[in-house]
Amino acid sequence: MTAHSSPARPVFLGQNQYGKAENRVVRITRDGTTHHIKDLNVSVALSGDMDDVHYSGSNANVLPTDTTKNTVFAFAKEHGIESAEQFGIHLARHFVTSQEPIHRARIRIEEYAWERVEGTGADGEAIKHSFVRQGQETRLTQITFDGERWEVVSGLKDLVVLNSTNSEFWGYVKDKYTTLEETHDRILATEVSARWRFGWTDGEQPAPDWNESYEQTKRHMLRAFAETYSLSLQQTLYEMGARIIENRDEIDEVRFSLPNKHHFLVDLGPFGLKNDTADGAVYLAADRPYGLIEATVLRDGSEARIPADLTNL
Repeated sequence: MTAHSSPARPVFLGQNQYGKAENRVVRITRDGTTHHIKDLNVSVALSGDMDDVHYSGSNANVLPTDTTKNTVFAFAKEHGIESAEQFGIHLARHFVTSQEPIHRARIRIEEYAWERVEGTGADGEAIKHSFVRQGQETRLTQITFDGERWEVVSGLKDLVVLNSTNSEFWGYVKDKYTTLEETHDRILATEVSARWRFGWTDGEQPAPDWNESYEQTKRHMLRAFAETYSLSLQQTLYEMGARIIENRDEIDEVRFSLPNKHHFLVDLGPFGLKNDTADGAVYLAADRPYGLIEATVLRDGSEARIPADLTNL
């Protein structure tokens, strides 16, 4: 019988993990009358010496998932939430170093942004405790720690962007099923899902400024989207990734999943109207089906480690 086999049965246990998913934790920090908010959705997954609990039901090596949930809330109070990345690092280190049976911790975090609502109180002072939820994108990070090496993959999802011109699509393959007409002036729109992997793997080395890195990475991504005269969404994707790699030394790999949010010119001929882009056109925004463009952009010499399917990250 091998270390991973069950007695007298022709089966064995494969990869396994457990933890508490989607712990919603909100931390309010008060600096006098000025309040600050951090809003996270934290998922913990732990793996290690867990054969017995699967084979015999023995919980001798099992840290209850309820305990992992309590740890998330306690750490939010004890350590604060400087950034999603740093909070995840605190949690991963704790689970691996405090529990001998646990060899690997993976912490996934979604961060929801808030901005202040401007207002004046009865005392005439600016109100600094009211917030409205920002809906532009959701910030993401995944922290993995095996006791020796770190892997930090951050990113975002639900970031909707649109160029109303400077995009073309022509010269493509045509067969008997092709009905799409070529265009030299189209709307290019997508909902960006992106992940980027940091070169930082050694906890003894200084870590990046996680918040600054996120803001600047997003900035370069959006600038590339806006400044690229696009002949294909693939070309725009590559320029977005290349701009990040060229400007952010701490990032070695970027993976994008970009659904093409199609906008089709409406045929207004039956109403005696010419629908021309030159004088302002009317479009049908189609939600499905949609083209889905996905690719990874790497720093020279780096190895691709981000999964191809971002729904698994």
